Amino acid sequence: MSREVLDLGDRPSLLSDDDLWLFNEGNHSGLYEVLGAHPIRWRGKTGVYFAVWAPNAEAVSVVGDFNAWTPGKNPLFPRGVSGIWEGFIPDIGPGALYKYHIVSRYGWEGMKADPFAFFAEIPPKTASVVWDLSYSWGDGKWMKERRKKNALDAPISIYEVHLGSWRRGENGRFLSYRELAPLLVAYVKEMGFTHVEFLPVMEHPFYGSWGYQVTGYFAPTSRYGTPQDFMYLVDRLHQAGIGVILDWVPSHFASDPHGLGFFDGTHLYEHADPRQGVHPDWGSLIFNYGRHEVRSFLLSSACFWLDKYHADGLR
Repeated sequence: MSREVLDLGDRPSLLSDDDLWLFNEGNHSGLYEVLGAHPIRWRGKTGVYFAVWAPNAEAVSVVGDFNAWTPGKNPLFPRGVSGIWEGFIPDIGPGALYKYHIVSRYGWEGMKADPFAFFAEIPPKTASVVWDLSYSWGDGKWMKERRKKNALDAPISIYEVHLGSWRRGENGRFLSYRELAPLLVAYVKEMGFTHVEFLPVMEHPFYGSWGYQVTGYFAPTSRYGTPQDFMYLVDRLHQAGIGVILDWVPSHFASDPHGLGFFDGTHLYEHADPRQGVHPDWGSLIFNYGRHEVRSFLLSSACFWLDKYHADGLR
């Protein structure tokens, strides 16, 4: 989907009035098209449009390898009363490393990864990476006919896979998404499964969580390759007649400092009361579903994996 670039005079925007209304109402399912980092062309210049939700911020700027991680050098600007900050940085593009530097109206300041980033540095590094999700899919036949494969009366047998531990390379190294593709296709076909179910591939800082403590709800983990590499894995499975189900974690998220927790100096995504907002066993943070914008965030994440990565279902 190609979004129209609006000209606000001092800056471009991908956010329409309808986007703002749906977001604040809790009914937006496509925020990944308008929030985050998007390479665009505006007034004859190529660059990247940034937009982030930080309603309790006093100032927000983008820091990265393009400005020596200098706070305030590339400021964002508030969009009305929506709580969203947006701006345009010319002459950068895919591959640029970045974070948001946020100054809260309550005295807190810090650097945060982009909640809508499409890609991230390989852990333990934590910067977001500007990325273009273009890919030439070859699974048209599967996508056209998958309704029959996923029907309630269709036979189904699911093979659950943790990509990091299913197979390893020499000296125990992780296999890439592309290296895994032919191996997984061959094994699943041989064993007669109809679907694979991947333990969470969404970006997560702690490998030992098996992906269940997420920081990047719109980014496949970079441990095994790029977004296009993961698309290739799904594509190969579909071309072999194998469905793909993704484990998805909308209940709680990682408490790492660069993540969603205390995002703008307030408990923005999680409950403020630790009795509701902190998981008693894992110390992870629990989403506040009562907040409309959080519901839009999670709804958009679910739709993102179905849309951009052709997933056949979420668990």
